[in-house]
Amino acid sequence: MSLEQLIHKCKSNDTKAQSELYQLFSSKLFSVSLKYSNSYAEAEDNLQDAFITIFAKIKQYKNKGSFEGWLKRITINTIMQRYRSQKVFEIVNEEAIVDENIDIDDDDVGLEFLLQCIQDLPDRYRLVFNLYVLDGYSHKEIAEMLAITTGTTKSNLARARQLLKEKIVAYKTGQKSQLL
Repeated sequence: MSLEQLIHKCKSNDTKAQSELYQLFSSKLFSVSLKYSNSYAEAEDNLQDAFITIFAKIKQYKNKGSFEGWLKRITINTIMQRYRSQKVFEIVNEEAIVDENIDIDDDDVGLEFLLQCIQDLPDRYRLVFNLYVLDGYSHKEIAEMLAITTGTTKSNLARARQLLKEKIVAYKTGQKSQLL
């Protein structure tokens, strides 16, 4: 069955087709969910909520553009909706923001370590960092998604970068001292 046929059957609430769609995209969407979640269990919950939303809104998909991109956007928006309702963001004065661009040198640091550092960031920093750096959203788009100001997104991004830099420096310093 083609993807187009599968989508058509899902629009008709065919549970077998929904199950097949879930099997086809759950692992990719789980990695998206994991990126924005505190834990594996929370990522599973977020994925479940995302698929509920996907099946509820699938009739809105008009077969234009990437279906996988549409699924990813629904997943991210579903997760962001949860965080908006939890009010995890610190509102800041936009004039007080120093827009630092901090380089994170990852030459001697493994990808797994970097991903763990990102995962360990507080929610407000992790969400903005992932949306801006990893998924390419603008500060304006992030602000709209999370119902915060662009100043808050910039502040949270700067703080996330600073925390990541501190963790990497500490890791490298610890690594060098173990070699001595």
